[in-house]
Amino acid sequence: MTTKNLHANPSKSRSPRHRAREFALQGLYQWLLNNEDAGAIDAHIREAHGFDKADREHFDALLHGAIKNSVALRAEFSSLIDRNIAELSPIEHAVLLIGAFELKNHLEIPYRVVINEAVELTKSFGAQDGHKYVNGVLDKLAASLRAEEFAEASKK
Repeated sequence: MTTKNLHANPSKSRSPRHRAREFALQGLYQWLLNNEDAGAIDAHIREAHGFDKADREHFDALLHGAIKNSVALRAEFSSLIDRNIAELSPIEHAVLLIGAFELKNHLEIPYRVVINEAVELTKSFGAQDGHKYVNGVLDKLAASLRAEEFAEASKK
């Protein structure tokens, strides 16, 4: 995935936080494929076109948090997937890491927003039906990690 691919369909409606997720996805993709150092990935992405419009603080949290906590995050969703983690596409894998990180560490973001953002990322950059898979996994994870919020939303 290149920066050019990430911005193939520029939209003025993308929020700084959504852009942060796009750049974090790019960084995690690089990390998953090449096992590059997080600092080198971070430095490269910060030079990318459009990074100035991203929420830098959220980007930092997502990229570095997902990498640092990748083992624990994978443990959270590994029982919810129908295949070995190594068999996930790099996009699905990266989006699940981002979604799991946000569900676990950013309680101020409603779980439905986390899932919707993950689905949108997967629709934009993943395989044709990858978004359905990501949606199902993160929905189950939200029921577990955010049981109270999930139960309240289910009543509405």
